Amino acid sequence: MTALERLQQRLDELKLFAKKSLGQNFLISDGVINKILAAVDEEKPNQVIEVGPGCGALTDLLTKKYKNLTLIELDRNLAEFWRNQNFKVIEGDALQMDWDFTGEHLLVSNLPYQISSSLLIDRSLDPVQLKAMVLMFQKEVAQRIRALHQTEHYGMLTVIAQEFWTIQTVCDAGSREFKPAPKVSSRVLKFVPRKSNISDKKQYLAFVKICFQQRRRVLSTNLNALDNKFDKSRLSQWLIDNKKSEKIRAEELSPVEINSLYNFLRVQ
Repeated sequence: MTALERLQQRLDELKLFAKKSLGQNFLISDGVINKILAAVDEEKPNQVIEVGPGCGALTDLLTKKYKNLTLIELDRNLAEFWRNQNFKVIEGDALQMDWDFTGEHLLVSNLPYQISSSLLIDRSLDPVQLKAMVLMFQKEVAQRIRALHQTEHYGMLTVIAQEFWTIQTVCDAGSREFKPAPKVSSRVLKFVPRKSNISDKKQYLAFVKICFQQRRRVLSTNLNALDNKFDKSRLSQWLIDNKKSEKIRAEELSPVEINSLYNFLRVQ
C-alpha cells in the first residue's frame, strides 16, 4: 500500500482532515519517506522519538523496525488514536514540554513549519544532546541552517545549528509530495552532535542573537548591548589578531570565528 493510500484510508477511518492551525501537511511521497527512514537507520538508534506522527506516514514504517518508539502529538484526536494503537504517546506541544530524552534517542519528524526553527534551537541547547535528528524544514529555513557566512541566508540560526551539529542534506520534497500541498518546498536535514567548547549554551545563544540583532549594523555597535559578563573593550584586540576590519558585520564572520570572539570577550 502506498503512502497516499495509507493516508486516505486513515483519514476516512478517523473522519479527519488536515488542520491548518496545526500546520498539518501529510507526507505522501514513498520516495521521501524511504530516504528519511534510511537516514534514521544509518544511526542505529535504540530509542526513536517522532514529533507530529499525524496519520502515520513515517510511524507505520518506523514501528516495524523500532520497538522503543515515542510519539509527541498535539492533535487530541490523533494522540488518542495512536494511544489506542498501544504506542507511547506524549500529548502536547513539543516546544512546551519538559524534554528529558537522552543521547540514546534519535528524533525524526516531518515538522510543522511554524515550530521548526524553535525546536532546532531548543534541541541545540539541551545539556545532553540527542543521538541524532532527521528533520524536515521549509526549504528556505533549511538553506539558512546550512548557509555559508557572507551569504544572504546566513544568520543566528545558522551559527547555533552549525556550532552544535554536523549537518547533511538528506533530500528535497516538493509541494506535490504532501496532502494538502503547501505553497513552499521542503528539505530534510540530518543532524549529528559535534563537540563544542561552549559550556553555557544559553549564554552563547544570547551572545549570537546580539551579534545579529541589526544585520546591517557593524558588529561593534551590536555588541554594545552585551552585559558585564563580557569585556567589550577587548573587541579591538580580537579584530587586530584576526585581521578583521573595525567595520565588519556579524554576517561576515564564520561560526568558528563567532565562537572565537565569544570566548575572547567572555569574562572568566
